[in-house]
Amino acid sequence: MRKDFARRVKDFNGMNQIMIDLKPQRCVSDVYINMKMDMTKLMEYLEEKKKNGEHITLFHAIVTGIGKIFYNRPYLNRFVQDRHIFEHKYVDISFVAKVAFNDKAEEMMIIIRVDENDNLQTISKKIYDKVNRVRDKDQKVEKKGANSIIDVLGHLPNIIRVPIVGVLKWMDKKGIMPASIGEDNLYYSSIIVSNLGTLKSNAIFHNITDFGNASSLATIGEVKDEEVLIDGKKEIRKRCEFGINLDERIADGYYFVKSIQLLQYIFDHPELLEEDACKKIEMEEK
Repeated sequence: MRKDFARRVKDFNGMNQIMIDLKPQRCVSDVYINMKMDMTKLMEYLEEKKKNGEHITLFHAIVTGIGKIFYNRPYLNRFVQDRHIFEHKYVDISFVAKVAFNDKAEEMMIIIRVDENDNLQTISKKIYDKVNRVRDKDQKVEKKGANSIIDVLGHLPNIIRVPIVGVLKWMDKKGIMPASIGEDNLYYSSIIVSNLGTLKSNAIFHNITDFGNASSLATIGEVKDEEVLIDGKKEIRKRCEFGINLDERIADGYYFVKSIQLLQYIFDHPELLEEDACKKIEMEEK
């Protein structure tokens, strides 16, 4: 399966390989970055869209921005498996959607593929289409791929389920996992995103796992008005907390920080979201 969605990377420095040897597991190689992003310009932009009859949410804009980051900063789209470095052939952003907003409602894994020529409008439509299909009360939710397999596997007795999961983990490590298990499986994506802002919550740090090939996970907190000091003057800005976990073996800290700075640059210049996801962004240095 791995050859269908990734390619082996050989142009890396020695430190990357030594880091893999010292820390062969992804779950002990994740670093944590807590950032408060200024969303003032982006919120103003979305408000104008709303006035013009376009219902584009903050989550749609953030997903689009992340997609552009992965095209502009390709090391982020790498992962480590079986002590080798690979790069995803596609930019896939995954998240979990509840069928309904209550404690007992089922959760469905959703993956949005960001194609090279995608922009805010097309990505917004992709998200709407997939989420609405999950939450459509007039039809039964059709489960397929990982969502269906997990339902069956999760109800098996321990004596059967545990060895099956063990075999699946070994197949995952060797890159021979059946494609059906990777379908709509959030662990098989470029990044996992969790929007906690809809729950009026702050961002949290959520561990990444050895299973699958997602090297990063980001949680998004609630947008809040905060007083900040800018050029010696106090201003009220709309800020949002991000909790980001990254596998430190795919790139160094400098690369990660510059990537986050580029994301902030996009939020400060939201018109960039309307351009093709793959378009190179030249960030103005302050």
